[in-house]
Amino acid sequence: MPPDTLYDSEFVFEVGGVRFELYHARGETDDASWVWCPERQVLCPGDLWIWAVPNCGNPQKVQRYPAEWAKALRAMATLRPNALCPGHGGPVVDDPERIQLMLSETAAFLEDLVEQTVAALNQGAPPHVDVVHQVRIPESDSPWLQPLYDEGEFIVRNIVRESAGWWTGRPSELKPAARSAIAEEIASLAGGPRRLAERANELAAVGDFWLASHLADYALEAAPDDKGVRDKVAAFYKRRASSEPSLMATNIFLAAAAYARAGRPFR
Repeated sequence: MPPDTLYDSEFVFEVGGVRFELYHARGETDDASWVWCPERQVLCPGDLWIWAVPNCGNPQKVQRYPAEWAKALRAMATLRPNALCPGHGGPVVDDPERIQLMLSETAAFLEDLVEQTVAALNQGAPPHVDVVHQVRIPESDSPWLQPLYDEGEFIVRNIVRESAGWWTGRPSELKPAARSAIAEEIASLAGGPRRLAERANELAAVGDFWLASHLADYALEAAPDDKGVRDKVAAFYKRRASSEPSLMATNIFLAAAAYARAGRPFR
């Protein structure tokens, strides 16, 4: 049955004499809902709870809302539910203290990231990359706060996008040259695309995947038809993928390796 009722902030209805309360939230999307059944003290948070770091930093999706996500989790926690039935993963039943901890810890995790990111922006740090390196991602041993799918670094980027826009803060990137043109110039100065690809793998060997990725990208974009370059870049990104904790980062880097083997920069 398709939905036929539009609600704004909350909506209450009964089915078989049982009361259900729907509440609007902004999380993965700006039209999320969570459901509370007060009679049975059952909470259904939908995608606002996934048994992992919240999926609010996805680099390939539209804007997501960490601060409002945390606000929704706080509202859920005040109800002190006896059962949690999430949209992903198994339920928690007859353990209100554990549910309270799960909701509160996750809210605090998001609030910490928002607070740190906004503080860095207010201190004048350029958006995006520099802010990411200034924010300390909160660590937790809780199984529901592990970066299995999304991760804290991506959430920081999403907070920056929401608070400071799309510009990276580098003047050259306000109206940039084509990526291929930049890559060709960098490769020329460095001694050729193969040298860039070799250096990327040298840096990866000592654990500097961050700097190595830039060089690998330049190498491939400067010489997408060079099989030697393609193979080196593919090997690098396969190696980087194996070092990543989150499914999102792992898959993107594996895709980058596949595109490199085909001579196509991943975009």
